[in-house]
Amino acid sequence: MIIYMMRKFVSGCVRNLSRYRSLSASQSRYLSSTSVLDFPSSASSTMASAPPSKSSAPVTVENINPKVVKCEYAVRGEIVTVAQKLQQELQAKPGSHPFDEILYCNIGNPQSLGQQPITFFREVLALCDHPAILDRSETQGLFSADAIERAWQVLDQIPGRATGAYSHSQGIQGLRDAIAAGIEARDGFPADPNDIFLTDGASPAVHMMMQLLTRSENDGILCPIPQYPLYSASIALHGGTLVPYYLDETTGWGLETSELKKQLEAAKSKGITVRALVVINPGNPTGQVLSDENQRDIVEFCKQEGLVLLADEVYQENVYVPEKKFHSFKKISRTMGYGEGDISLVSFQSVSKGYYGECGKRGGYMEVTGFGADVREQIYKVASVNLCSNISGQILASLVMNPPKVGDESYESYSAERDGILSSLARRAKTLEDAFNQLEGVTCNKAEGAMYLFPRISLPQKAIKAAEVANTAPDAFYCKRLLNATGIVFVPGSGFGQVPGTWHFRSTILPQEDKIPAVVLRLTEFHKGFMDEFRD
Repeated sequence: MIIYMMRKFVSGCVRNLSRYRSLSASQSRYLSSTSVLDFPSSASSTMASAPPSKSSAPVTVENINPKVVKCEYAVRGEIVTVAQKLQQELQAKPGSHPFDEILYCNIGNPQSLGQQPITFFREVLALCDHPAILDRSETQGLFSADAIERAWQVLDQIPGRATGAYSHSQGIQGLRDAIAAGIEARDGFPADPNDIFLTDGASPAVHMMMQLLTRSENDGILCPIPQYPLYSASIALHGGTLVPYYLDETTGWGLETSELKKQLEAAKSKGITVRALVVINPGNPTGQVLSDENQRDIVEFCKQEGLVLLADEVYQENVYVPEKKFHSFKKISRTMGYGEGDISLVSFQSVSKGYYGECGKRGGYMEVTGFGADVREQIYKVASVNLCSNISGQILASLVMNPPKVGDESYESYSAERDGILSSLARRAKTLEDAFNQLEGVTCNKAEGAMYLFPRISLPQKAIKAAEVANTAPDAFYCKRLLNATGIVFVPGSGFGQVPGTWHFRSTILPQEDKIPAVVLRLTEFHKGFMDEFRD
């Protein structure tokens, strides 16, 4: 239910500034007063301007859980709602707008934009869901031999060979064994299947950890700014305090440990007990890939400060520059000689991203290391409340971490599909990066990984004043005008957090490659007209 409410509402939240009025001007921009981020939000300003509802109904916005009301989730916020309305209008009356389709660049949902699923993964899923066809002679001609073999292996791990049945609350043991083997192959260090909790995507795992770590608003979580709004949403829903640390845009969205220390001390001075540090690598929405040295510094910081390291690694397959490689924080910590007793680390992975993009299958896991047996029991208890994650997602997670290998019948086709998707994403990222940097007043850092770009836009004062009149953030004003003129859906940077006085927008790189020129053309023409209209 928490996940449903989070997705229905939004991440971030309402400020409770009285708690931090004693902060200096430089500190106040980093540490918010409630479980929320102190950054401009177009959604919150819109909500604030609406009169309270008058109703005799037993449930109203005024009497529901205030933590829910405080949340914002810009990725599916107001602009997306407008886009969906425009799409309905186009379907009902073609030609009613100056564009013929909505180009959704707002969310990392690859298959909705035309990306095809990996054949091997879907073959195994189909066979597991309908095992009666495994013994039919015609199946041999329709499915690859290794997909058939893998389906038998998976089914043998499932009680009753029934994908419609509940599983163990941590996930099917044999699938956790396969995932642990995949982690070990990736990192070169042992992985314990008992450390793995299979979840419906990474989001429930994040919620589970926030629920575990947050006792009251006096507990804080260090989160990057800009951040993926899931984190501010989850912290708000569980009643904690988001302690923001700012990534350095001038150094390619660098993460400086000096900034972490500064914000940690600021939080402590206000009575906040910081429990954990969130790191997103590769970055969302910023697209940077951390260096090994930077990761070691982060691990050392968490160890010295006694913080749980929450490593969001769902884009681990999405690295587009040859000079950067993904390394898990678990691998980094183990190469530093730190084991289970030295650092508490939770790593998140999902089947929704990478080259697979199976968002709707809702598969993922967290690997939990460095926690005592008594705490692990509590994590299991929370997992068991939800009974189990869905079985298709569990199977996919095991396949993602153990894809076909050299010598398997499907290996060549699998490799071609994987490499084709990743190389196309790299080309799309570079094309959009170059296009953004050619726009007047726009700068965009190099797209190193993930599925997004986060350009900075310098808006004319006339545009900023027009946004104030419209009671919305300037970057949201820009994105709304862009949508209504072109059908392109970007997410305002104010939904992710940004240094006060700067404005950004997030764009995915996911529209199919043949659609990218249309995105660039429409954006370029709109931007020129917008800047001319509001030129100071």
